[in-house]
Amino acid sequence: MPNAPLIGPIRKPRSGKAKQLVVLLHGWGADGPNLIDLAEAFAPTLPDAQFIAPNAPQVCEANPYGYQWFGLMDRQPQRMLTGVRAAADTVNGFLDEQLKSLSLDNSKLALVGFSQGTMVGLHVAVRRTPAMAALVGFSGALLGPETLAKEIAARPPVCLIHGKADDVVPFASLQTAVDALKANGVPVEAHARPFLGHSIDMEGIKIAAEFLGKCFNEGH
Repeated sequence: MPNAPLIGPIRKPRSGKAKQLVVLLHGWGADGPNLIDLAEAFAPTLPDAQFIAPNAPQVCEANPYGYQWFGLMDRQPQRMLTGVRAAADTVNGFLDEQLKSLSLDNSKLALVGFSQGTMVGLHVAVRRTPAMAALVGFSGALLGPETLAKEIAARPPVCLIHGKADDVVPFASLQTAVDALKANGVPVEAHARPFLGHSIDMEGIKIAAEFLGKCFNEGH
């Protein structure tokens, strides 16, 4: 399936000039507009950040109105790892372009993912150098945790948020990711959201905004 160039809605910084870039990576079968409203919630904490939520590069195999970072019809671990690697290459190229256009570097970059977007974001964040400012992942998973020890190249701070009632990406994925990241020296905090299914709640948004604000301030 050919990859389309990544495009999606942009929210300019409240302060006028972009001093940070936050890239929002949507879930399987969704699109950039589905996630861009997070920018409104994050903007009070991150007034200098530009937000962009690109559509994933492939039309979703299960929903022709949405997009996917890689196919999920075959969920064998090796197939998913191959998929996330290809998606990471596309995302890294996109990040390079966006940072260059704003005259920013990785230290001013954060990724925020949901579900499959978290899978891609996690893969990118610990392999992209120099280290980015932060990664926030909602309702996701770390694919190929066994590959991390050999492939890790950066250790940006990571914040993972997951609903205990998630029936799409199992809640147990949270601890699996935390264990693998910590074992490889990545600073990670985890937040379990009681009674929450496969979605993002207001408390999770608040946690994410505070985390991003702290990470960008520490990077100054």
